[in-house]
Amino acid sequence: MPHADYPLGNKNTLGLESTAQFFAPFQTIEELLELSRWARERDLPLHVLGGGSNVLMPEFVQGLIVQSTAASVRLVEQNNDSVVVDVDAGKNWHQWVGESIALGHGLENLALIPGTVGASPVQNIGAYGVEVSDLIVSVTGYHLSRDEERTLLARECGFGYRDSIFKRELNSDFIICSVRFKLSRAFSPNLSYAPLNSLQAKENSLTAQMLIDTVCAVRSSKLPDPAVTPNAGSYFKNPVVSESKAQQLRSVHPQLPVYPQTTSPQTTSPQTETNYCKLAAGWLIEQCGFKGKAFGPVAMYSKQALVLTAEKGAGLSDVHALQNRIQKAVAEKFGVTLEPEPQIFGQSR
Repeated sequence: MPHADYPLGNKNTLGLESTAQFFAPFQTIEELLELSRWARERDLPLHVLGGGSNVLMPEFVQGLIVQSTAASVRLVEQNNDSVVVDVDAGKNWHQWVGESIALGHGLENLALIPGTVGASPVQNIGAYGVEVSDLIVSVTGYHLSRDEERTLLARECGFGYRDSIFKRELNSDFIICSVRFKLSRAFSPNLSYAPLNSLQAKENSLTAQMLIDTVCAVRSSKLPDPAVTPNAGSYFKNPVVSESKAQQLRSVHPQLPVYPQTTSPQTTSPQTETNYCKLAAGWLIEQCGFKGKAFGPVAMYSKQALVLTAEKGAGLSDVHALQNRIQKAVAEKFGVTLEPEPQIFGQSR
């Protein structure tokens, strides 16, 4: 039976105090179907929670929250070139990355990203030139409005920069139960992004574990441990702008980090210009003077201006006040709109 009035303060990495009307873990899709029926009989909305690393918790969440505790890894098929693996949604993401190199390669750059496997396609997590969608074959879960188990191939998932169909059309309507990955047998590291460039000199002797260790060291030097300093990781998306906009900004701000973007943003309507660039949101925020600055119980981290941290007692209104302040400052100084990565939990979009 679901637990009533369940505290969620330790279920989100920002540590925002919150209470669920009802909460229940599940292991199998059969258990999930039973919980769905329980909520439907009581006319309650059903919400799924992953690792709580990319959400903003309101004070109270109406309905039933479910969370997968399944964490198995199953070999589907393999050949000389690749390995296909199914991983349960409740598996810790970083743990899966560490285990994956015994099977195949491709996920190394995504080490130490907080959260679960089931949450990874929703946000299409990415780091250092790799996105999880590059390795996903399909996503299997429960489609609420259809009341059925469903598998979506990668091409059906609408993957974009920090975006997917699970954040848009299927938001609050699809609970991910497992993700199928295709890993390469050959280790061919992506070292195109700083600060991994330095590894290129020893690429011939580089191992997958060495790459993971380097990624972990870099992330740890910039990002606080949520268990020590509550945070939701990178708070804003790196904005994607037209190439002409990026060049105009570079002419005024020569130090602005700019990265070529091979695909346009999902929200971009067809235009004559097809070239886009990604800007470093952390750099924009730092230039506006927010790095290391506290505003009540929330602050932008002293080592990385992209990370919003919270003290005990912080609420959603404190987070939103700082978010709005930063968005306004960046828009006024650079003419660029910043979008937050974490979304309000339990809120349809």
